[in-house]
Amino acid sequence: MANMETGGVAALQMTSGPDVGANLEQAGQLLGEAARRGAVLAALPENFAFMGLEDRARLAVAEHPGEGPIQDFLARSARDLGLWIVGGTVPIRIEGEQRVAAASLLFDAQGRRVARYDKIHLFDVDLPGRDERYRESAGVAPGHEPVVVETPVGRLGMAVCYDVRFPELFRRLSVRGATWFVLPSAFTVSTGRAHWETLVRARAIENLAGVVAPAQSGVHPGGRETYGDSMIVDFWGRVLARLPQGAGCIVGEFDTTAQVEVRRRFPALEHRVFGD
Repeated sequence: MANMETGGVAALQMTSGPDVGANLEQAGQLLGEAARRGAVLAALPENFAFMGLEDRARLAVAEHPGEGPIQDFLARSARDLGLWIVGGTVPIRIEGEQRVAAASLLFDAQGRRVARYDKIHLFDVDLPGRDERYRESAGVAPGHEPVVVETPVGRLGMAVCYDVRFPELFRRLSVRGATWFVLPSAFTVSTGRAHWETLVRARAIENLAGVVAPAQSGVHPGGRETYGDSMIVDFWGRVLARLPQGAGCIVGEFDTTAQVEVRRRFPALEHRVFGD
């Protein structure tokens, strides 16, 4: 991997369950590993702090904006480790709404929350050829606003899991200046096997932007199984690091100098004909 001035990025893979305390303990160990391996920013997977089947259980652990044990953990870990952290998704209460937001929270190395992205596209599907259905919108309210934020690793466009199937979101983030994307996920095994790598690499290639995609992996309490295969992909679609299965940490480095040069010599983003 090429060196870069801004430092490495880490994707953390977990097998989360309904026990928030146990999940945070596992996340803390992985964040510590990311910091020891030289990452300046680490991203946790979707539902890192709570992976349950019942909407009532999710609502019970949901937090108000800016307070609660999950958000306190993220802020404290970022500050103690001197590490920027993308907090996968956290269930955040919405005033006047029985559903929660699936909020991806970004904390800087001083422990300050600097960005929040609420998952826009919700997973309401019946999987083809399987007796498996999901209705995420029953317990989660969709977000509406794309988010791009400055980080030590460049301008970050934030997305979550099912968002990866909607290239218009990533193009909107790219137009707003994103040089890389983060994609905390909990893909099903069947859709992951069929589409995960193709979708992640496509979003990188078509935007000449890196992708950090931390994922849930394995069998969770209640029987749900997630695909794993956390990946770090560069602006040319090359897989810099991946973890097929199990909990763990991968670290990669984006060559930002090469990215700038390729965008100059191969100006596909400037050749767009249809809007943003």
